[in-house]
Amino acid sequence: MTIEKDIHQHTFRNEYQKAVINFIYTYNWMNEQMKQFFEPFDITSQQFNILRILRGAAAPLSTLQIRQRMLDKMSDTSRIVDRLVKKGLVKKNVCKSDKRLVDIIISEKGKKLLEEMDRKNEQMDEIFIGISQTEAKKLSQLLDKIRNRAQEAS
Repeated sequence: MTIEKDIHQHTFRNEYQKAVINFIYTYNWMNEQMKQFFEPFDITSQQFNILRILRGAAAPLSTLQIRQRMLDKMSDTSRIVDRLVKKGLVKKNVCKSDKRLVDIIISEKGKKLLEEMDRKNEQMDEIFIGISQTEAKKLSQLLDKIRNRAQEAS
């Protein structure tokens, strides 16, 4: 179905406006799809992002370091980490080199959860049914181009 049919709007000021509206609409649709994927695991996309970051880190990270790597730069990283601590998915330790800082690491429970989720990666990929790897690559390049141009302009 086209954006025109989905939102019942058949005219746009130009193709740029249509693309922006389509992007927002598709973002919201994908966000809902991801919520449904994460729901059985009792985590949010932000919590998943933090777990993914910690699993890939070679050493413990501070909340500032996690925030710098997060997809959602506007998130309250400390609050999300605290929720993960309560669930037993991450651990906080006093930093050995600076007692004022806290090191955050993924727990064994957190690693096991991600391993379980990894086995369901194909479900996440199903969002892109009908899109080739080449088309997905081109889409990523276009999104990078939009974001990079906007950053250059500001």
